Amino acid sequence: MTINEIQDQIIDDFSAFDDWMDKYQMIIEMGNNLEPLDEKYKTTQNLIEGCQSRVWLQADHDEETDLIHFTGDSDAVIVKGLVSLVIQVLSDHTPDEILNADLYFIEQIGLKENLSPTRSNGFLSMIKQMRIYALAFKARNS
Repeated sequence: MTINEIQDQIIDDFSAFDDWMDKYQMIIEMGNNLEPLDEKYKTTQNLIEGCQSRVWLQADHDEETDLIHFTGDSDAVIVKGLVSLVIQVLSDHTPDEILNADLYFIEQIGLKENLSPTRSNGFLSMIKQMRIYALAFKARNS
């Protein structure tokens, strides 16, 4: 699936709920379903700057397919769901696809206005870090 197809699916899934408490519950469930991050990746190098809670993000690049696979974790339940959400959208795509992605789902599902400023900053920091990884892998292959 393309990044836009994944975003459209997320928008569709979230549109089933009118109440933000239900949407938060969905985000928490996504976090609970996130594959646990191997303890060896829970390092200071993988910690995301700008997050109030601790968030780890690991990026692995398959040079043969040019796809980046992300894994992550957080010590906060809602943030772990946000990690899961952004991994679902950006993982297993090429550096160019990640760098050129317009992440419109954030506004469409209402995250922009329903996250606290600190969670919003942390969420944007996760996305920024994923793009930095994509840029680094792209540069390494050039």
